[in-house]
Amino acid sequence: MRDKKVTFIVQAAVIAALYVVLTFVANALGLASHTIQVRFSEALCILPVFTPAAIPGLWIGCLLANLLTGAVIYDVIFGSIATLLAAVCTYLLRNHKIACTFPPVIFNMIIVPFVLVYAYGIPAVYFHGVNVTIPFNAITVGIGEVISVCVLGSILMRVLAKYKNVMFRATAQ
Repeated sequence: MRDKKVTFIVQAAVIAALYVVLTFVANALGLASHTIQVRFSEALCILPVFTPAAIPGLWIGCLLANLLTGAVIYDVIFGSIATLLAAVCTYLLRNHKIACTFPPVIFNMIIVPFVLVYAYGIPAVYFHGVNVTIPFNAITVGIGEVISVCVLGSILMRVLAKYKNVMFRATAQ
């Protein structure tokens, strides 16, 4: 029993560390600061399919990544909540190969546009005189998440599936 707890903590810590490092890589390459943001770390959001340790790992990783990259406090809080909710839902959908990639996309599309507008004060977007800032940002965040999670995450999921009995056997459920 003790070995399972230790394995759980180690897996969560490794996932958190990977999330932080991959966030820094995307930032260094300028992929996380444009209208469509592609964070390599978001590909890790499929890891709850393999282990429940990914839930706290992703949450702590996102929290640390946002803190360490200079995000405003609302982004640290609400971005991390979006990741936590997505990780829990991904875990619940772990037996559905395609549907398990959707929670990170959905939660980020719902939460992040409000963070961008109210925490960062991004400029308003108008279409035929109507303020469409939130829907526009939901679409751009969604595109970035689809690239990060649905495309890159699905590739990662396919690769890891071959090694799941070796890498995740102690915590798999």
